[in-house]
Amino acid sequence: MAGSGAVALAGVGAAWLGARRMGAMDAYVAIVAATRSELSAQPALPDIIRYATLAASGHNTQPWRFRLSEGRVDILPDMALRTPIVDPDDHHLFVSLGCAAENLALAAAARGLPGEVGFDPAGDGCAAFSFGKGPSQGSALFDAIPARQSTRADYDGRPVSAANLRTLAAAAAVPGVDLVLITDQPRRDKVRDLIVAGNSAQLADPAFVRELKHWIRFNPHQAIETGDGLFSVSSGNPALPDGLGPILFDATFTAKAENDKYARQLKSSAGLAVFMAQQEDHDHWIRTGRACQRFALQATALGLRHAFVNQPVEVASLRPELADLVGMPRRRPDLLMRFGHGPTLPFSARRPARIAAAGVAT
Repeated sequence: MAGSGAVALAGVGAAWLGARRMGAMDAYVAIVAATRSELSAQPALPDIIRYATLAASGHNTQPWRFRLSEGRVDILPDMALRTPIVDPDDHHLFVSLGCAAENLALAAAARGLPGEVGFDPAGDGCAAFSFGKGPSQGSALFDAIPARQSTRADYDGRPVSAANLRTLAAAAAVPGVDLVLITDQPRRDKVRDLIVAGNSAQLADPAFVRELKHWIRFNPHQAIETGDGLFSVSSGNPALPDGLGPILFDATFTAKAENDKYARQLKSSAGLAVFMAQQEDHDHWIRTGRACQRFALQATALGLRHAFVNQPVEVASLRPELADLVGMPRRRPDLLMRFGHGPTLPFSARRPARIAAAGVAT
């Protein structure tokens, strides 16, 4: 009995230690809330850039660096944060730069520093924001920046009104990018089948699964320590201790379970948004990111949720069928997003922005 009692106590002690190492959700929520606090009336430039970092990025890698010069902020790609398996041509990386650039432009305009987003092909290429002068230009999209999230949850199935669909489309209007909204059931079912096919192909690739697992944060401590990645609780999953999380991931993360989840979530959504750049280059991928971010912010302002379901654009063999489905044959679909009415989940973490003056390495 003494021996079994010692084993039981050891088990309790291990569980307690694991819970301690996981971190507390209330501390996590407080830390993340600080990164999403409102801008002051006259914020310093680093605080405006903080708003840029609240943009969407693939696997929440936040693959950007900010370089300051006179009247300008360059948003540079951070190639150390590439995801070469899911994103071999860095498409998603450059889309992420556009998402951050749009947030920066909206925040700057709201604080009396309106300007223009452009593309600088020099070097690695970057999104470039040039400041101007003028009155503050607040907007519903700016107000939505700290509230926007990719909500990977079931929605409630309610449709979105025709007026709100028009508002979403108008918000996402960026030169060089086309948007197709899909709300009819027959096409939604066909896109669902493409998503399931893409998900099955990706999960059959061990390299894809390893890369995805590398970016999953299984508990608040991991998420705060790294400031990036896919926090399990933000996807509606439980927090797990460091040692247990990867084991359960390997045991439960199957194509069937994920496909069933996607089918259910797509059924609960109101529609799908397909973004397609008119050219395949870094400039237009950045434009796609801007359009996508504006759509997501407008959705947030309307009380809608959204989440990316990019499998048919990430699996190259499925792109032509998706392009045909939306009436744009021989074009490359860039992003696929579902939207609808749904809950709010815990927000994902952000790293402090990497900022340097021109000529100074970050």
